Amino acid sequence: MVRVKICGITNIQDARASADLGAYALGFNFYEKSVRNVSPAVAYKVVGALSKKIESVGVFVNWSAAAVIALARAVGLDTVQFHGDESAETVRAAAKQFNVTKALRVGRGFSLAKLRSYRAASAFLFDAAQVGQYGGTGHCSDWAVARRAAKSHRIILAGGLTSENVAEAILFVRPFAVDVASGVESRPGKKDRGKLREFFAEVERANRELKSSAKTHASSK
Repeated sequence: MVRVKICGITNIQDARASADLGAYALGFNFYEKSVRNVSPAVAYKVVGALSKKIESVGVFVNWSAAAVIALARAVGLDTVQFHGDESAETVRAAAKQFNVTKALRVGRGFSLAKLRSYRAASAFLFDAAQVGQYGGTGHCSDWAVARRAAKSHRIILAGGLTSENVAEAILFVRPFAVDVASGVESRPGKKDRGKLREFFAEVERANRELKSSAKTHASSK
């Protein structure tokens, strides 16, 4: 079953709506230049109001491991997501304290060998490759590369996903999870209830198709 992570959570209402629809994880963006930036104080309140079954993920861009660990502990995060140009050493240091997701900007010519450098990460988020931007671009990543990576790694597919293309993405890539922010918003940082419902409905449809396909394959053996 492909899971759903809703990123760019800025308030308790959006967090609860996402959780009620079945999100396995919620992302809180601590990148100062992001339009979805959230303060540690707000994130702390939202995380504290959520069920412990919901994974809380902090998104950081080019912070030191020590700073990330300190804030993650203070807020009560479960996972830290490095979304910048962090070194393998930074990822290893944080991984001693928290689950780590390493985000990578994936475009044509991307080499999967890069994943070996970040082997301390428990998952990889594949986002669109846009010069000078660290996510939230609304553009798709390279699904063909993600498909190859998903055969041997825990891949979270991000970048330009909406209710119109997420089922296709899931059926092609077969990732561990999909990650969406702008694709379910009425404006930056504010989730749209209708778009959320449509997105989850399409994910459920794709999961049913995957399940049906697996049963058909098993019965043909």
